[in-house]
Amino acid sequence: MSGSQSFNIAAHLPAMAAQQPTTAAVHFPYKHDKNNQVFYQTLTYAELEQQSNHIAAGLESIGIKRGVRTVLMVKPSLDFFALTFALFKVGAVPILIDPGMGVKNLKVCLAEADPEAFVGIPKAHVARVLLGWGKTTLRTFLTIGPRFFWGGITLKKLLQTVVKTHHFETVATAEDETAAILFTSGSTGVPKGAVYSHGNFIAQVNALKQAYQIEPGEIDLPTFPLFALFAPALGMTSVIPEMDFTRPGSVNPENIITAIKRFNVTTMFGSPALIRRVGLYGENKGVNLPSLKRVISAGAPVPAGELQRFTQMLSPGIQIFTPYGATESLPVCSIGSDEILRETRFLTDQGQGVCLGFPVSSIQLAIIEINDHEIPFWQDNLMVAAGEVGEIVVKGPQVTRAYFNRPESTRLAKIPVADEHNFFHRMGDLGYLDQQGRVWFCGRKSHRVVTSQKTLFTIPCEAVFNTHKKVFRTALVGVGAEEEKQPVLCIELEKQLSDGEQKQLIEELKDIAQKHEMTKCIHQFLIHPQFPVDIRHNAKIFREKLSSWAEERLS
Repeated sequence: MSGSQSFNIAAHLPAMAAQQPTTAAVHFPYKHDKNNQVFYQTLTYAELEQQSNHIAAGLESIGIKRGVRTVLMVKPSLDFFALTFALFKVGAVPILIDPGMGVKNLKVCLAEADPEAFVGIPKAHVARVLLGWGKTTLRTFLTIGPRFFWGGITLKKLLQTVVKTHHFETVATAEDETAAILFTSGSTGVPKGAVYSHGNFIAQVNALKQAYQIEPGEIDLPTFPLFALFAPALGMTSVIPEMDFTRPGSVNPENIITAIKRFNVTTMFGSPALIRRVGLYGENKGVNLPSLKRVISAGAPVPAGELQRFTQMLSPGIQIFTPYGATESLPVCSIGSDEILRETRFLTDQGQGVCLGFPVSSIQLAIIEINDHEIPFWQDNLMVAAGEVGEIVVKGPQVTRAYFNRPESTRLAKIPVADEHNFFHRMGDLGYLDQQGRVWFCGRKSHRVVTSQKTLFTIPCEAVFNTHKKVFRTALVGVGAEEEKQPVLCIELEKQLSDGEQKQLIEELKDIAQKHEMTKCIHQFLIHPQFPVDIRHNAKIFREKLSSWAEERLS
């Protein structure tokens, strides 16, 4: 993008196609041979540039152009990558929603987004028609695959109307121009559409490049497909693994390991659930992954034991980094497995929270008094002293400015800064700063349990129980009236236990509770068969659902 005033995130693609046209941009699995070996389709940077140009010209011809909000419901595929870059090139605004969030939430999100165009596979169009998604605003329909009883045109027919060698000039979007609407996972309520500007995307890329020393020519394995879209901006080749991206916790570890070895992958992204599954397999099989230069895991805190297990597959000195952030702002902080395993894990086990590391260089972070209401303007006296738990707030170029069509949610989440035309974003998380300036995470603000005697924070409380070898994970919830909640610890087991063993475990957990001042008031313990978790990372626990379950069990 050198010499250009465009902030369009897609402008990196033609630049890469000019610099290294024959380098692979993306490898995608598409079939197996008779020995069940995976065949990959490959697009070079020149081919991805040409295909996305071809599609971009077609999109403009049917009215999908600059500023047009466009739902994109296409499974990860080569078409998905070419389509997404084409949408950015024309300056359209892709609306990206996890289909696994549930039919009710999908309808709410699509109604809020006011989409004007819908690009999807046949299954998505069937659901759109039958469930009435966007029926008052949608005007343009594009089907990726065969079209049946709904309107619009197929991508195949559309491309027949445009010259294949068509040169397309990427729209020179402004830094603050809307680039996309990305919906949150909805782990603490109805998903909200974070409005991304092109400047937000550029800042994200710069922050990731700086934080992890990523060099052009590296090979990336992103198990969250959207992250593959950053590859051209980082000068990387993406290898898309064979997996169900909505269920990273159920991935076949062989598919991940085989792809890493086959393509000499240097960077891997995986949710904590995927890290656990691949790490268990690797430990059992004695796997080594010498090509990896770094592993990145986000979505929820990664237990130290899982980090330790996975790092056994890596070369000496290679780390797993666990960046902290959210859909609205990423990355915010980062810490490596060396520091966690050497120091902070022991403090976590003592109930001091999970260390997130230092804020990245582009982020200004502060801890303010806990407040569930709107804060009309920023004041320095909102901040609390080091060591005191409060709300985490952040300011920086990668922080999104608003939620689409959610003015009330925007007011609650943003704190305007006078005379700066800027704001702090309230992460919705609680934590504190230690004397070194590192950030420690104590859980979601909405998950804190306020009893008549004290306020309990989920992550510190749960950590002391998670040290028990028979416990996979725990979740602290509150039942009863507001401000007088009764704390209940829900437990997911490492493996199935008999009734007698379960009773013995609960007695042992009660003993642990009495050894820590902050957990002495926890007297109710319930074993749950399998915690409900988010669709995106299979790691964020739906504590609201567990709270309702606990209320029923105790009534």
